[in-house]
Amino acid sequence: MRESTAPPTALTIAGSDSGGSAGMHADLRTFFACGVHGMTAVTAVTVQNTTGVTGVVEVPPETVAAQIDAVASDIGVGAAKTGMLASAATIDAMLEACDRHGIGRGGSTPFVVDPVAAARSGEPLLHPDALDALRRRAFPRATLATPNLDEVRLLTGIDARSRDDLLDAAKAIHDFGPEWVLIKSGHLPDDPECVDLLFDGESALELPGPRYSTEHTHGAGDVFASAITSALAKGASMPDAVRSGKRFVTRSVSDAYSLGSGVGPVSTFWRISPRSY
Repeated sequence: MRESTAPPTALTIAGSDSGGSAGMHADLRTFFACGVHGMTAVTAVTVQNTTGVTGVVEVPPETVAAQIDAVASDIGVGAAKTGMLASAATIDAMLEACDRHGIGRGGSTPFVVDPVAAARSGEPLLHPDALDALRRRAFPRATLATPNLDEVRLLTGIDARSRDDLLDAAKAIHDFGPEWVLIKSGHLPDDPECVDLLFDGESALELPGPRYSTEHTHGAGDVFASAITSALAKGASMPDAVRSGKRFVTRSVSDAYSLGSGVGPVSTFWRISPRSY
């Protein structure tokens, strides 16, 4: 029997989704579809389906850190991303573990901070103290921060209502310390295109794409961030990784499907076998 060469590796530090549409489940599906071996450090177990989140049980911060230590010390991490982090204690434990393994700015491993703050249906997924921990401690360690417009509003107070507001939002997030910022504009009202903005502190790159008329977009932000993480794990530059992620999530939204009685997920099936279901 011939052994295959191991693929690049990526780690998601995120919460579960019992409905399978978002969180670490969306991350792992995306890693697989992008040809990357996915690993997890579970931060919380959520009770949810397509209609909303009805419960959250947090994993002890020391267990979150131990999961990172376990995979990083044995398998190695080509790139890492965050999702739901829940509390300041979890963020601090995560960052200490990342420091031990060179994950994030100052180390050799790219680190994507996706500041998941609330479920699509509005339920908060962060304690109030975690917002400040994101601003003061997580973002300065990030290679890339990827907030959507709702998260920008929570973190900065900027209520972006048009494409012209995206640069102000990016500058405000960049002031917290990440090397790069990607403003995800999927929630921007009344724009015929979906234009995301990548900013490095000096120059901005607009990434236009079609806006599809579907309500089934659960997990889109997770898929976008994890597709970028996959490309970084393969050694892509940041602009190329973000372009790759944009193409991946755009196609995933175009193939979104109805599930249950609420909001269905974006689909990564297209990368394996289009409409195989």
